[in-house]
Amino acid sequence: MTPIRRQYLEIKKRYPHALVFFRLGDFYETFDDDARVVSRELEIALTSKPMGKNLRVPLAGFPYHSLDTHLSRLLGRGYKVAVCEQTEDPKAAKGLVAREVVRLVTPGTVSDGPLLAAAANNYLVALASGQGSGWGLAYADVTTGEYAACELEESELVAELARLRPAEVLIAEGVARPAESLLYTPLPVQEFDGELAARAITEHFGILSLAGFGCADLPLAATAAGVLLTYIRENQKGALGLVQPLHVYSLDSSLALDSSALRNLDVLNRHDGGPTLVSVLDRTRTKMGGRTLRAWLTRPLLDVAAIERRLDRVQALHDDAALRSALQDHLRRLPDIERAAIRCTAGSAGPRELGALRDGLPLLPAIHRLLAPDVSLVELASELQTHDELAAVLAAGLADEVPPALEQGNVIRAGFSADLDNLREVARDARRLLGELETEAKGESGIRSLKLGYNRVFGYYLEVSTANAALVPESWQRRQTLTGGERYITPALKELEERILSAGERIEALERDLFRGLQATVAAHAPALLATARTLAELDVHAALAEVALERNYCRPLVDDSRGLEIHEGRHPVVEAALDERFVGNDLALDCDEQQIMVLTGPNMAGKSTYLRQAALIVIMAQAGSFVPATSARIGVVDRVHARVGTQDDLAAGQSTFMVEMVETAAILNQATARSLLVFDEIGRGTSTYDGISVARAVVEHLHGHAGRPRTLFATHYHELTELAGALPRVRNYHVAVSEDGDDVVFLHRILPGRADRSYGIHVARLAGLPDSLLRRARDILAELEDGRRRNGQNGHAAQLPLLAEPPALLAELAATDIDQLSPLEALLRLNQLRERARAAVED
Repeated sequence: MTPIRRQYLEIKKRYPHALVFFRLGDFYETFDDDARVVSRELEIALTSKPMGKNLRVPLAGFPYHSLDTHLSRLLGRGYKVAVCEQTEDPKAAKGLVAREVVRLVTPGTVSDGPLLAAAANNYLVALASGQGSGWGLAYADVTTGEYAACELEESELVAELARLRPAEVLIAEGVARPAESLLYTPLPVQEFDGELAARAITEHFGILSLAGFGCADLPLAATAAGVLLTYIRENQKGALGLVQPLHVYSLDSSLALDSSALRNLDVLNRHDGGPTLVSVLDRTRTKMGGRTLRAWLTRPLLDVAAIERRLDRVQALHDDAALRSALQDHLRRLPDIERAAIRCTAGSAGPRELGALRDGLPLLPAIHRLLAPDVSLVELASELQTHDELAAVLAAGLADEVPPALEQGNVIRAGFSADLDNLREVARDARRLLGELETEAKGESGIRSLKLGYNRVFGYYLEVSTANAALVPESWQRRQTLTGGERYITPALKELEERILSAGERIEALERDLFRGLQATVAAHAPALLATARTLAELDVHAALAEVALERNYCRPLVDDSRGLEIHEGRHPVVEAALDERFVGNDLALDCDEQQIMVLTGPNMAGKSTYLRQAALIVIMAQAGSFVPATSARIGVVDRVHARVGTQDDLAAGQSTFMVEMVETAAILNQATARSLLVFDEIGRGTSTYDGISVARAVVEHLHGHAGRPRTLFATHYHELTELAGALPRVRNYHVAVSEDGDDVVFLHRILPGRADRSYGIHVARLAGLPDSLLRRARDILAELEDGRRRNGQNGHAAQLPLLAEPPALLAELAATDIDQLSPLEALLRLNQLRERARAAVED
């Protein structure tokens, strides 16, 4: 076994669950099973290499400068990577070059800018399970320092995971995973010991107990938080220094959006990649602001005073276009201060990041001056530090144009370090001396075509063509023979080369040290920079929401502690943004005393689902601190928005459409409170008519009898449910207006009091392009079914509909046939006659 093979195996033994990227010169190499994985996932060649007697191992490698690209692909597919670097200069090494893993990159601990979504958080989550249904959840973002924990019930866990959308979830081995779609990292059970976890937190923050963080009586939250901290320390130690003090939160402190609401309302993303609430509202100018907007929309506020403060700030920037424009112009030129501060603390920030800080920090005094005169913004102005001292240090230390990588040189400004200036002068003088030496060599030899050159293998040389080789002085030493000439060195050239290389190495080392000093200076200011970043992010969101409100004619909502919900001419923010035509606004009024439940009927595609969704989205926007798409709105604070709108099979979990629908409905009914807003669309449509109507009616009756009387929107095609308005005092019927002219039907998209008389499903089928003959037959069947229902006197109760509507005469004849008196041949003939008459009836 070769020494390198032995060195690699020792390192791989310490990181068995990670792909080891082993640095060899200008390449990262992988071996054995790692090489097979890398070859398959990155689509690069799998080769082999001898690494001992009778030992040939699989090999897959790539140039070092491709690291970020390959890391991004592997992390996106859930792999962890141990980056093993050469930790000494190969020229100075005696024997085998020392190597060690300098960072372990996992999806939840990655901090490199190119590997991250700039406008989204990259959360690492730890879950600690307890007895029964309780869980502890902790999350952190090592790129921003955010660190929080809570305790919650299993019924709430999936919703919180859907809100956080973590890149990686830590969980004890053997514990059932609550959401299979996430990337899990199983850890030994002993790491979830409560005492060990608590000690990790207290030792890191230098405190005596967890009481100061408010989790002394929350053992599961503390356990998850401690496991998370330990994992960061082991895998991204450089990021540990700026993990913020633990914030313990409760789900009761914000409007709760369960996973189905986030999905059904298209708050963050859509399965088809279409527009979402975030994409419509995101006019932020900074990456920090983009992340904050997402946080606000997934955790809207409950506190009326806090909501009003946000709305006041949006109002100020809405009303003062000049102020908003100037502020956004400054914000647009700011870097991602949060992530730059964290990367400086970890020692991984590059020259361009420090250069962006250098250019951005001088904008802060101007932003402060813009805010100070406005009474609604003065509080934020007081929180905004200008960091003049740090800005001055970076301006003095960094060159005007900094390269992407430190190795490219010329990062430090001339005049910042006398020693560096002297070394650079030596290097410049050496280049002048090289030119003089070339001239002298031409004069000494008489070879006018002689050229002075350099390469990394042979250093500096004098190149002479074969035709002039006889003119070369004897004192010159041959260094290399070429096809068309020779390369030589002279004692003077060798001496000058040593001076140049020595100066270059010293320049590189000193510039690296000076740059690290600038990084350390930024790191020392990091806590203050993070506070500034949070203030700027809030400002950015306020300005973005003001811009959208002005452009789309949104109004300022009135948010109070009442139980009412009144919206005048409300519009769906996402649908409206996508339409080329004017969106038809609609009113909505709900309360717990008079109009608790709205039963909404009307055609498919007429706007029922849009109406339901827009009500929920308007509430979310208002409590997040945004203006809303309406002419006026009064929002009595909502604590939970539940939306069962549309569904599909979950075949992987063995659940049909109807089962998914019932599971979501059960979750809503079990979690609804007096302040909840419930949105139901087509309950009971995945089963038989009798079953569906029975379930749907029972749901409405249950909600009407609920002690808290939650505000409810209930859209349905079961027209029988409209009779509930006469039986239950807080149920009201509404319908979507339709205009008919012969066979032409126009959906007016207006919501009006009263119930619809039909669903216009055949009209929708025509719009979908079904054949005319099929549509004519469908109309005939519908007429026969409706006539049969009227004759049978169903009194509003649904009948289980037969599969086929048979012609009455044919049915009578079939019923009168005495099959006991027919021979087999007569029976076949009789059956053939009946079939032919049935075919003729269908064709007619």
